[in-house]
Amino acid sequence: AFDPYDAEDIMEICAACHGIYAQGTPDGEYPRLAGQDPAYLMRQIELFKTRKRINIPMIPFANDHELPPEDVRTITAYLASIQLPRHMSPLKEGEEFDALERLEESKRVLNIPHYPGDPKRGKKVYRKECASCHGRKGEGDWEKHIPMLTGQHSKYLLRQIENIRKGERFHDSPEDAELFREYSDQEIADILAWLSWQDD
Repeated sequence: AFDPYDAEDIMEICAACHGIYAQGTPDGEYPRLAGQDPAYLMRQIELFKTRKRINIPMIPFANDHELPPEDVRTITAYLASIQLPRHMSPLKEGEEFDALERLEESKRVLNIPHYPGDPKRGKKVYRKECASCHGRKGEGDWEKHIPMLTGQHSKYLLRQIENIRKGERFHDSPEDAELFREYSDQEIADILAWLSWQDD
């Protein structure tokens, strides 16, 4: 449970980059946070605070003055509770059309565009290397605090993969950087393509 008023106050800071519904940005600069496991989000904030994960835009906010532990618990619970629909709800016959309501609903819709690549080949690679942790369809695992990949912006995922390959971001173990480097750019694109199709 969290105080919704406190959460909304904290969210005003996060929204400047991550969007008012924590939907992130399609260009891959800022990730979707909505619907992610709160423990995973807390862990990432802690990594930012201790500089074990470097992210320049987060530096002004990743400290106990701007984000004390209580605020971290509040905002991560709030972010986890946000559900973003993939499509607009259908209009019901005879229902009065409310343009403002439809506009507001459209702002919450997040449907990841199909990424260029071969989703069939991507599925094979994903199932071999990623599914045991991130879930059969990239849905993540809250019990193990593993983030969802489906519904995340493809360009953001690509940027994180590149950071892992370069050793700039820790994945699960130090050996993972080499594992990611073993896959070709096309194989990575195929995985991203498959993940983007799971969001339909």
